Amino acid sequence: MLQRILAIAGLLAASIAAAFAQSYPNKPIRIIIAQAPGSATDVISRVVGNRLQESLGQPVVIETRPGAGGAVGTEAAARSAPDGYTLFMANNSTHGSNPALYPKLPYDAVKDFAPITLVATVPYVLVVDPALPVSSVGQLIALAKSKPGKMNYASAGNGSTHQFCGELLKSMAGIDVLHIPYKGSPPAIAGLLGGEVSLMFANLTDIGSQIRSGKVKALAVTVSHRANLLPEVPTLAEAGLPGFEIGSWFGLLAPAGTPAPIVSRLNAETVKVLGRSDVKATLGAQGLELAPGSPEQFAAHIKSEIAKFTRIARAAGIKAE
Repeated sequence: MLQRILAIAGLLAASIAAAFAQSYPNKPIRIIIAQAPGSATDVISRVVGNRLQESLGQPVVIETRPGAGGAVGTEAAARSAPDGYTLFMANNSTHGSNPALYPKLPYDAVKDFAPITLVATVPYVLVVDPALPVSSVGQLIALAKSKPGKMNYASAGNGSTHQFCGELLKSMAGIDVLHIPYKGSPPAIAGLLGGEVSLMFANLTDIGSQIRSGKVKALAVTVSHRANLLPEVPTLAEAGLPGFEIGSWFGLLAPAGTPAPIVSRLNAETVKVLGRSDVKATLGAQGLELAPGSPEQFAAHIKSEIAKFTRIARAAGIKAE
C-alpha cells in the first residue's frame, strides 16, 4: 500500500512539474552574474540573454552581483527560488577555483545548483605593460629573477583563476612576484594600463581590444592550443612551461531543485541560441569557442574543474588570503 501511495505521489509530482513547465515562462527571467559589469561573464550573459528572450518570449534581465571573489553573486543565485526565473552564469572561478581554495564558501558548487549547459570557453593571456623590456615569457622570467619581490601582477581578486594562473607561473618558473588583487577583471586591467602592476593573466575576451591597440603586450596563452584571434602568440607550453594549462569557461545554471522539465527546456533553448550564426560570429569575434552540451556533461565538467584547481592549489602552494 505504501509503495502504491508513493508511486501515485511521484506521478502527481511529475505531472505538476510538467504542467508548470508547459506554462513556463510567464514572467521575466533574470541571470545573475558574480562579476563586475563589462567582464567577459557580463558580455556573454547579455548576448545569450538577448537571444533567449526572443525564443522564450519573456524579458531576460542581467543582474550583476560582484564581491568576495564571486561568492556574493553565487550565493544569491543558490538561495533563489528554484522555479526557472533565476539563472546563474557560472565560470571557472565560481565553480572551479573558489571551491578548490575556500572550504567554507556560503554555497556548494555542486549540490546547490542544477546544471543547464556549458556555454563557451576562452583562454587566458599572459600580458605585460608595454614599457616592460620583455618580448617573451623567457625574458619575463629572467627579468623577474633579476628583481625578486620587485615586480607585481594583478588578478580579479583573491581566489580568482587569474590568481591561480599567476601563482602557477611563480611556482613553475621559480620567480617571486607580488600578487595585487582587484575587485574584478576590469579594475585589474585598468591597474595594468595605469602602470600599477607589471603583468597579469587576463581573459582574452576582456583584454583582446587592449592587445590589438598595443596598450598591453601579449606573451602567451594558457591553453594547449593557440587562440584563433592570436595565432602569433605561443602557448605557455611552447614558451617553455610544459603542463601549464588553465582555461576560462562559462556555463548556465539554475538553483538546485528547479523542475527537470524546465531545466530541459532551458537547455534546449540555450543550445539552439548557441547554434545561431550571429551568436557564433559575435562571441567568436571576442575569442570565445562555443561549447554547448547536456546538463549531465556540464555537471561532469564542473566536478573535473574543481578537482583540477584543487590539484593546482596544492602543487603551487596557493592558499586563501
